[in-house]
Amino acid sequence: MCSTVAAELATPYMMGKFGYRIVLAAGLALIGLPSLALIPFSSIAAILAISLVRGVGLGITVVIGSSLVVWFAPAERHSEALGLYGVVAGIPAVVGLPLGVWFAVHLGYAPVFVTGAAVATVALPAVLGLPRRESDLTEPIGFLHALRARELNRPAVIFAVTAMAAGVVVTFLPLVVTQADGNVAAAGLLVQAVSMTLMRGWAGRYGARRNTTLLRAAVLMSAAGILAVAASKNAAVVLAAMAVFGGGFGIAQNASLALMFERVSKSRYDAVSALWNAAYDTGLGVGSAGFGLLAARSGYGTALVLTAAVVVVALIPARRLAAS
Repeated sequence: MCSTVAAELATPYMMGKFGYRIVLAAGLALIGLPSLALIPFSSIAAILAISLVRGVGLGITVVIGSSLVVWFAPAERHSEALGLYGVVAGIPAVVGLPLGVWFAVHLGYAPVFVTGAAVATVALPAVLGLPRRESDLTEPIGFLHALRARELNRPAVIFAVTAMAAGVVVTFLPLVVTQADGNVAAAGLLVQAVSMTLMRGWAGRYGARRNTTLLRAAVLMSAAGILAVAASKNAAVVLAAMAVFGGGFGIAQNASLALMFERVSKSRYDAVSALWNAAYDTGLGVGSAGFGLLAARSGYGTALVLTAAVVVVALIPARRLAAS
């Protein structure tokens, strides 16, 4: 995660210097090929080193991906295009994780690592069909400039808060619902992922000119899902809560990113994509780490309620965003 965020911050500069094709090809190679090194090397040091390299590849690919989506799509269809992009990005996450676990159990780890390398590198020929860096973009901006821009940092902060809550859910739900019957945690995470993907696509399809309203609704849905889990460990309640939370997080993804792209010219697309993806990954990391420290002192129930309260606080910049 650390190397992913670092790569996201550096990607706008690299794209401006080397162009889309070279940088994206490097990103795909870095996220795919190092997987093969996990076959002969299995020490903790090797796994961490390989993860650092693959994190750089991930950071590059996600920044360029969302930037190119709005580059190709007409301005009036940015929200819809980003929704489709979210679905395309979400489906592999829903399918790949359980399939990878099944492969590892039934076929061994090597096929998982080979498949991971192949899936990433098979896309390399498609890079040739992408544009180079356009020559008419004479005023690109960097990440720090985008971070200081109020019209960009407000939706980024709101989204980072919902991503923080997502980090809590993905990391700690199995521990929070240990008292429930059956494999509720696994089912809940699946429901959350499917709901997130579907609602991100829905928000893209119907979110044009409504993204500010959708972002406020997403904050409330995310907080409500967290509170429901804190209130009850009943299996049905947990699954419903994960559907609500996942839907809110999916809407927040599309609405925040579309809002940010709406407010800038093409020369700033790369920086906007870097800022949004950095907010995503930083929120996930801070949420999981911070919740762990908090829960160790207060217990899971109190920590969940406080998490929901932090999410609700994001309504303050959301209201200011609507007025801006």
